[in-house]
Amino acid sequence: MCANVFGVLKSLFGKPFDGGKRMEHAGSPPPPHEQQQQQQPMATEQAPQHPAMMRLYEVHREVTALGPQVCIFSGLPDDRDYKRLERELTRLLLEVDRVDTEGRAELQGARKRAAQEVEGLLRYLEDNARHPSRLAMEELSQEARRLVEARVVAPQRQGGAADVDDELVEALRRLVLRLTQVKTEGRVPLRKARYRALTRLCAVQDVLEGRTPQQTLSLPLSGETHAAVHCINQVMAKVSVARSQLVALLMGLSGRDSCAHLSRLLMEMQVELDALDVSGNAAVRNYRKQVVEEINGLLKHLDLEGEGEDTRRYDLAQNESIQQIEEARGHVRHLREAVLRHRAPGEPGFRPKAELQGLLTRLDQVDTAKNPCIREARRRAVVEVQALVTFLDLREALAGRRPGPEEPPAHRQVWAVLASLSELQARALGFDGKRADKSYAVLEELLTEQLLTLDAVDPRGDDGAKVARKQAVKFAQNVLNYLDMTTDEWEY
Repeated sequence: MCANVFGVLKSLFGKPFDGGKRMEHAGSPPPPHEQQQQQQPMATEQAPQHPAMMRLYEVHREVTALGPQVCIFSGLPDDRDYKRLERELTRLLLEVDRVDTEGRAELQGARKRAAQEVEGLLRYLEDNARHPSRLAMEELSQEARRLVEARVVAPQRQGGAADVDDELVEALRRLVLRLTQVKTEGRVPLRKARYRALTRLCAVQDVLEGRTPQQTLSLPLSGETHAAVHCINQVMAKVSVARSQLVALLMGLSGRDSCAHLSRLLMEMQVELDALDVSGNAAVRNYRKQVVEEINGLLKHLDLEGEGEDTRRYDLAQNESIQQIEEARGHVRHLREAVLRHRAPGEPGFRPKAELQGLLTRLDQVDTAKNPCIREARRRAVVEVQALVTFLDLREALAGRRPGPEEPPAHRQVWAVLASLSELQARALGFDGKRADKSYAVLEELLTEQLLTLDAVDPRGDDGAKVARKQAVKFAQNVLNYLDMTTDEWEY
């Protein structure tokens, strides 16, 4: 959209010009040096730039200045910046409407195009701020705020202790996963909004997971050491309060505190710890070191106040880890195409399973930097590799199957379903359409039918048949999950 915006601006106003240049479509005479070359006989016809065109050009310059701000705005309609941009664009629209074209067709056309340009920016601003994905991000962020407010911030404000346990951390982890799955359609404002929400939520998760319990040292200790421990305990209590303040800041639950203020408090705590004399006692020295590391961890997250504003880290296409994942996925696509060309499992020189295992090792070594989007991208790449491995394993098992005359009927039924699933998995691996396609619905229905067939298999008390049926059901569900994953249009 932003590229289109400035493309239209260029077509509307042409090359940048100053007061000495004229726009040809405005009907103005050429510059003086061109007049001499053309030897114009009627000097009186040489009029200055038309006032209407000059006013449209002034609007153009303001629109050019506002355009980049609109194109990266990632907030909501009630944000201060949104109201400012909306107010400025509305003013420009009224300015364009007030331009007097004197009935001249060329000026009317220029005014119309200028109005369309401003209206386009207004629509873009509103569409992104009210986009369903943006609202979904805000809903998830609000859910996280309510959770953190009830379990961490409110108890601390009331003089109690934060209620932090594995249940809270797991709830935050699920919210992070749901945020990574919100689609952005490649829009910069939506990518930026998702990145900012994820960065803050992951920081909160990291702060809560990395909390250090107050260390209790064995007594009796010397009087000097006692004093040091007492001071460290006092600082540790302040750090606990600062942790809750940081969480409140990251989640937008602090109306008075600021990142700069909290940073000063934490640095003062560091100075206080540095002034303690803990020489000669390794236990106390290690305790102080732990508290200092805790403070450094909190200070690290305070840098997030401007995160997503001055950087383009939300554009993960340039991320080195993502590039490694995409390189591995490209190799997987190449192997998948080769496998689906019905090469024989034992064909000399073609050992896809060994290459696939190597790809799994490479993916395991990718550094996700605790970024949930990179983690999700790696997980999906791993699923693609594993799907191809299981397809090869089942194909080899079917090729080597030698049923005996006394094979139980339940076993034969399960193997028959597995043979059908192998064919359906090949179709799933090669599917490159969308969920709305008829072929997707047909494939999904066929896989569901195989699950129903397995459900009808009667093991008749045979434990081996029960295990085989259970494994076949899991296999069918994995194929369905793979088909669902590859068509959900997720993007990092």
